[in-house]
Amino acid sequence: MQTSFISATVLLILITDPLGNIPLFISALKQVKPERRKKVVYRECLIAFLVLLTFMFFGRNFLDVMHLTDQSMQVAGGVILFLIALKMIFPSEGGSVFGSDKMHGEPFIVPIAIPLIAGPSAMATVLLMSTREPSRMLEWIGALTICMLVTTVVFLFSGRLQKLLGEQAITALERLMGLVLTAISIEMLLGGVASYIRQFH
Repeated sequence: MQTSFISATVLLILITDPLGNIPLFISALKQVKPERRKKVVYRECLIAFLVLLTFMFFGRNFLDVMHLTDQSMQVAGGVILFLIALKMIFPSEGGSVFGSDKMHGEPFIVPIAIPLIAGPSAMATVLLMSTREPSRMLEWIGALTICMLVTTVVFLFSGRLQKLLGEQAITALERLMGLVLTAISIEMLLGGVASYIRQFH
């Protein structure tokens, strides 16, 4: 499956799911003073960006060290995206992926940068993109940059967006994103299987 710059950007935005993460993000910042929140948003988004960029640049080395093939990574990425998509469509009770909504003090790296933004699915996706087509690294960096800018803007205006859209609209958008992500994950999974089978023909 040939991935375009636009589809890669959309995929990363769907995976990081900034709109769906608004309630969790607001909960994480409850103990933070309002005047500090902008700085926290910028810091956490920058950390997440650097983490994903590291996975993007050193993904090939990681696969070589672990003796993993591109096909196995593609299938694994498809499975992870499928599970994430299912959680977006059918969220568990409580809705928090961290096990608890109670945050104490100012969050640093965990849980906002990791795993809220740079979660396992986002790490697997950027690693997969860079290892499959390393010649297009500039495009992947651009797609990741746009994704992080969108996430930053959404988090900066999270309070207003929650009031404007309401809980039901945000939930509906997350379900829709989950549905699209399900189709993408199946396509990725089938592409990995097909590529693996072609090796024996």
